[in-house]
Amino acid sequence: MTPITPALPPALDLFGIAVFALSGALAAARLRQTFVTVVFFALITGVGGGSLRDLLIGAPVFWVHDPFVAPVCIVVALIAWFTPVRWWNGVLLEWADALGLAVYSVFGTIKALSWGAPLVAAILMGVVTGCIGGIIRDVLAGQPSILMRPELYVTAAALAACLAGAGIAFGLSPALTWALAVIAGFTLRGAAIHWSLGLPAHRGDD
Repeated sequence: MTPITPALPPALDLFGIAVFALSGALAAARLRQTFVTVVFFALITGVGGGSLRDLLIGAPVFWVHDPFVAPVCIVVALIAWFTPVRWWNGVLLEWADALGLAVYSVFGTIKALSWGAPLVAAILMGVVTGCIGGIIRDVLAGQPSILMRPELYVTAAALAACLAGAGIAFGLSPALTWALAVIAGFTLRGAAIHWSLGLPAHRGDD
């Protein structure tokens, strides 16, 4: 029997995927890559985290069975290709990405729980959902990945995922769980953007 999978409103889901895809497409555009590479970066950033999550929990890979996700990523790549990169400089995309990070970290956690993953594994699946696409994007672009930078990015995803898992474990209503977890993850990531907050680095040999 197929588990009941939590669902985001379709418009919100596609918008979130489009934001992630745009960050990937712009990374390739800034490197002056070909259109094929821009499309690939858009797709891998938009669906990378959710694809890995679905493979690990044994669910059908979401975008393969959705008629809109891949076309949205291609349209986003076209937008990035035909518009100057400078149009997208600024904090608006960062804030949209912060909201997407929180939402998909929560969504990934709840979906993993619905497919029978243990609590801790489900929380990790939430982090994977929110972060892996961006990590793959940065590695392919030859840039320090979000995992290797001190800024609070993966940490914000982990906070959202942990609160989502805790809310389900303690029997909170789905609406309250979503609200608390998304707000907390978004707030932490937003604070990191606004005040340039980061984690302390290891001292090495000292």
